[in-house]
Amino acid sequence: MTESWPRLAALAATAVVLLTPPDTRAAEPQIELWDGQRAMAHIADLLQFTPRSMGEPGHQKTIDYIKAAMATSAADAVLTQSFTAKADDGKAIPLTNIIARFQIQNPRRVIVATHYDSIIKAYRDPKSPDAPMPGANNSASAVALLLETARVLSLSPKLDVGIDMIFFDGEEGPKSLGAGDPAWRALGSPHFAAHLKDYYPSRKPEKAVDVDMVCDKDLKLQPEPSSLTSALPEVKKFWSIGSRIAPSAFSPEPTTFPISDDHTALQAAGIPSFLVIDFDYEPYFNTTQDTIEQCSAQSLESVGRTLLRYLYAP
Repeated sequence: MTESWPRLAALAATAVVLLTPPDTRAAEPQIELWDGQRAMAHIADLLQFTPRSMGEPGHQKTIDYIKAAMATSAADAVLTQSFTAKADDGKAIPLTNIIARFQIQNPRRVIVATHYDSIIKAYRDPKSPDAPMPGANNSASAVALLLETARVLSLSPKLDVGIDMIFFDGEEGPKSLGAGDPAWRALGSPHFAAHLKDYYPSRKPEKAVDVDMVCDKDLKLQPEPSSLTSALPEVKKFWSIGSRIAPSAFSPEPTTFPISDDHTALQAAGIPSFLVIDFDYEPYFNTTQDTIEQCSAQSLESVGRTLLRYLYAP
């Protein structure tokens, strides 16, 4: 019997795969393990600690929660970087960055970052501007995304690079009002950037991904201008992967304005860094309506699975 060409081609391809030594084949993550409902559960847990801004009881509870979750992962070490910043009035502000290090002996490092502190009050709310701001999307969503990514990495083949998952403190600024503070500036990421040699004594990380506000039901992610300047090849790679996984969520059109976030300090430190954010979150942005009801497990999966595949991409 004569084999058809498609069948012969398929058999040949199978033979190539089977004969390829395991250590020369690219590792493939099982992206379907990344579970949006698990991430949503993290958001629900974090919202119980509201407000999670600096100096509030929920702030320390959030630190403890992140450390406990990362302790169940394959991270080799979960470190804290505690320091004090000064508020505009001179008052001391205690802050804590959390750094979870995977494959700590690997000299090649990649940062995956977000912030965990939240706005102290819903200053943009038209009815209750002094009420606590839940921050389901603005802070909890990206923390949940990193925690679920850590879980799946722990079940997946080892990467060629070591990952440092960094949960920055103080991104919302010294008054915990974010853009509501005219003198806003991030606190945790600039401190980390100023002390890079404490964690990278011989070489800087190869790149950094900063994630923020990623659970919007109507998710639309656009490249951010400073990210295109700092890490154009990485932005292209991430958006290319994302467009295949969730075409409707990834737009190639850049945002019309630069967005400052924790990636800004990493860029200034010479690390190619880019931001993944859906900044168009009206009418809920920094209001009492930034609740889990505005979040989507599918949106979280779109970003989480993209991030996972991106980390394994050559």
